[in-house]
Amino acid sequence: MRAILFGGGLALVFSLLGTRVAITQLSSHGYGQEIRDDGPTSHHTKRGTPTMGGIVIIASSVLAYFLAKLITGSTPSASALLLLFLFVGLGFVGFLDDFIKIVKQRSLGLRSKAKMIGQTVIAIAFGILALSPALEDERGKTPASHHISWIRDFESWTLPTVVVVLLIWLIITGTSNAVNLTDGLDGLATGACVMVFGAYTLVNIWQNNQSCAVAQGPSCYEVRDPLDLAVIAAAIMGACFGFLWWNASPAQIFMGDTGSLSLGGALAGLAVLTRTELLLIILGGLFVAVTLSVMLQVSWFKATRRLTGTGKRVFRMTPIQHHFELLGWEQVTVVIRFWIVTGLCVATGLGIFYAEWVAGTG
Repeated sequence: MRAILFGGGLALVFSLLGTRVAITQLSSHGYGQEIRDDGPTSHHTKRGTPTMGGIVIIASSVLAYFLAKLITGSTPSASALLLLFLFVGLGFVGFLDDFIKIVKQRSLGLRSKAKMIGQTVIAIAFGILALSPALEDERGKTPASHHISWIRDFESWTLPTVVVVLLIWLIITGTSNAVNLTDGLDGLATGACVMVFGAYTLVNIWQNNQSCAVAQGPSCYEVRDPLDLAVIAAAIMGACFGFLWWNASPAQIFMGDTGSLSLGGALAGLAVLTRTELLLIILGGLFVAVTLSVMLQVSWFKATRRLTGTGKRVFRMTPIQHHFELLGWEQVTVVIRFWIVTGLCVATGLGIFYAEWVAGTG
């Protein structure tokens, strides 16, 4: 438990201080954000704001995790190392995207196919390793399972390894892109991630306290290394908290794709490793809503253009946060209200998680 406190606290301090240094260094090198021309005109004033701040979030989280393990004298687990691999790997894909934007001086970085290839390679590697017999513990449990999960595995639905890897790929690419789409207003994605990673910290602590490795029972959790996963979740939450100090409106730095892809990947990894894949849909309800708004907009536009020759739109602009901006909402208003939505989603998800345990013990 001390490792969780050290991980979260150290990451917050590293991020809070490191982001200030990053702002200075990135500004001096001219590593500023390019703004899409078809976006809200109010965003044009943000052109040139330092980006790639996700580097600080990643570095702070990883450093805090290993220092927490060193201080407490414990060994990193296979599950934690896998999650860090996913976190850093997708961060590297995002870094390439951000760097190309800066070098080419355009709002488009990696081509969509190239970005998807990078995400796919990392996600598939994570899935294969998480299911590898070589990573089984003394109880024969791998970090990921061959079952679909809600709050725990559906034991009756055992899936072939190939299918599970494909599902893991879908969850990782979908979640990382969802957080990327949400990262469009000052502090929006950062604040939402603080809450969702905080929720996973609590989920992991509870799973550790009720672990089947400690005491078998109808309501115990078959999860590998839950306490170690809690350390990483707390570290990322702390890093996001520190970064938010500088990323809140008016933002002095953006996380860029470096941050959004890595954070989305870490959320997906936590869902897979904690056997809560479907619960992530509720905990990350804001990210789901933002993604659905884009899918609905594109689908409706293509369908109406095919039928009438003129494409029509459901929203004034997507992702949906920009729709509310064009309705006249101030950016800060949109962000705070979306944070409230995230808080409600997290409260609902945690309530369902706890209620399921209570029902199982009743």
